[in-house]
Amino acid sequence: MWDSFGVTPLPDGSAHVSLWAPRATRVLFCLLTTENDGSISERQIELRRLVQGVYYANVPHVPVGAHYGFRVSGEWDPQSGLRFNPHKLLLDPYSKRIAGTLIETPAIYDHSPHDPLTLSTLDNSNHVPHSVVTESHFDWEGDCPPNIPWAETVIYEAHVKGLTQLHPSVPETDRGTFRGIVAPALIEHLRHIGVTTIELLPVQSFLSERHLTDTGLTNYWGYNTIGFFAPHAQYASRPGTEIEDFKYMVRELHRSGIEVILDVVYNHTAEGGALGPFLCFKGINNVDFYRLSDSGEYVDVTGCGNSVNASLPQALQVIMDSLRYWVTDMHVDGFRFDLATALARGDLDVDMHGVFLNAIQQDPVLRKVKLIAEPWDVGPDGYRVGSFPSLWSEWNDRYRDDVRDFWRGQSGIAHIGWRLSGSEDIHGGKSADQYTSINFVTSHDGFTLWDLVSYNHKHNQANREDNRDGTDNNRSHNYGVEGPTLDPEILETRARQVRNFLTTMYLSNGVPMLLAGDEFHRTQLGNNNGYCQDNSISWVNWELEQADWDLIDLCATLNHVRTFWADIRPSGFFTGAAHIEGGPKDLAWFGPGGREIEDWGTGNLSTVGMYISPIQGDSLLCIFHAGSESVEFILPGDPYSGYSYIPILDTTFTNGKPIEISYESDQPVKLTPRSTLILQARKSSA
Repeated sequence: MWDSFGVTPLPDGSAHVSLWAPRATRVLFCLLTTENDGSISERQIELRRLVQGVYYANVPHVPVGAHYGFRVSGEWDPQSGLRFNPHKLLLDPYSKRIAGTLIETPAIYDHSPHDPLTLSTLDNSNHVPHSVVTESHFDWEGDCPPNIPWAETVIYEAHVKGLTQLHPSVPETDRGTFRGIVAPALIEHLRHIGVTTIELLPVQSFLSERHLTDTGLTNYWGYNTIGFFAPHAQYASRPGTEIEDFKYMVRELHRSGIEVILDVVYNHTAEGGALGPFLCFKGINNVDFYRLSDSGEYVDVTGCGNSVNASLPQALQVIMDSLRYWVTDMHVDGFRFDLATALARGDLDVDMHGVFLNAIQQDPVLRKVKLIAEPWDVGPDGYRVGSFPSLWSEWNDRYRDDVRDFWRGQSGIAHIGWRLSGSEDIHGGKSADQYTSINFVTSHDGFTLWDLVSYNHKHNQANREDNRDGTDNNRSHNYGVEGPTLDPEILETRARQVRNFLTTMYLSNGVPMLLAGDEFHRTQLGNNNGYCQDNSISWVNWELEQADWDLIDLCATLNHVRTFWADIRPSGFFTGAAHIEGGPKDLAWFGPGGREIEDWGTGNLSTVGMYISPIQGDSLLCIFHAGSESVEFILPGDPYSGYSYIPILDTTFTNGKPIEISYESDQPVKLTPRSTLILQARKSSA
């Protein structure tokens, strides 16, 4: 009866109410009513303790839409991790809707303002968010997941509000909301540039940290979750419609053939450390949910004040129940796990065969969806790129860094070959393939693509942290002027570099991920940590100039090349062997002299040709030239003699459309400084 935790409305107007609180001595279910004077009254129903720490009651007269919470009694002993405080109203961990905001006042903390070990007796019910009794009816109209194969996947990372707030074709009532994402013009744009999968920054209910609200800022990105089942209320088109709006968004994206992946934050919560607000898990099952030291202190491997201990049974159950809910009830197609290494920890060490990853692996629902790890956290041995087990793909930050270094002229060709061909040096395990690597040059965290070529340094003054926040390891280049300039030569170099980055990413083996707005030169004015900027710094500006439209067309062309020549991407890693004796290799690398590269570490060679030959059909020669001067590249000869080469894309030009000319084997082609040339190689008829 209590298998489903939380509050489940029944047809007769009553509700099943259950909460798992094994160390509690008393649990009250509190139905809330807001009086005319703004105060909150409570109808309190005591739950009875069943077996295994479950408290339960069938409660009559529980209307859908009613606000509620729990008051949980037990021992107050923070140094043992026990923080029960019945003076505080707590959120239901299984809330499907959360309403209201967190108001800064001493009442939102479990302890006295003067002593963290003294129990606070201030009531918090007027100052914290409330759970809402929810019953959602939605006609999915036969919705089916697109089930895009990894080999065809192109990910678009976006923020719900940032993507839609300024879009002129999104109705004003839908801007900044789930519904805004499915405006026809926006869907048409995504399909035009080849997007198959939209990855949304956190949409589970989240709160802003005190250090932000004290300075008038907010947690814009949303990496501060407080409700693992509840869509963020501020993304609703009307108050209380966030669940229906989310489902509508998913259904309409699916109709357009676009998948939905959620960026989820299960590694920590908005409750922070011992001095953080007292909202939910701290007061229900603190020692069974968070990582604690022997003295009751919060062990922090996330940099956010606390860490969820996914190796504990109840914490794991909440996470797994949440994930299944978003797949089965909300129809999402996968997840990107923020700081996934934190979830893979056992007692403290990272365990790639531990309970969390094993639970995902055997789950009949979750093992079928797309799973992406951010494979690091800030704890000991937390950097684990290339370590996650089968079924998982990973954000590949080494791809990001090596591609940036190559195009800014800092690394020669030493690493770029690995990145272009699928990062087998990182993801070459027996259960992996090139689609384990999520290839990105930019993401929400850092510079946009235009800022990457416009700034040498971060400019985060608007974050009000004296420019201390955000990384200094940007691997960027401004090409002569910091920030905006009218110099036409610098502007052209920057624009060409953007085209080079996009071309590299679309044509690399693996899964490309594009940051929203990078396809038309979006800028954050040099801010590389816009997590607190809910304004024009972070919102995507859709007022486009001709150069922006040309770049969009380039992305469409790149997607055409990627799909039309799909056979150039093998089912596994390249082998470097010929398909037939005496024929071309499936992958060969050439230097400017027309000969295969033998020593990748010699000198600072800045030009490389990637020659890809499928089993059938024409080959592609992709020449990447990161040098600041023009260079002649000799097209490969024996055993590649007798080929005609037709340019199909050249980043020298704003839309990538090359000069119509044909070349032959052993003939030189002149490469523009910092440019990419893609040629179709076809066997000449004798």
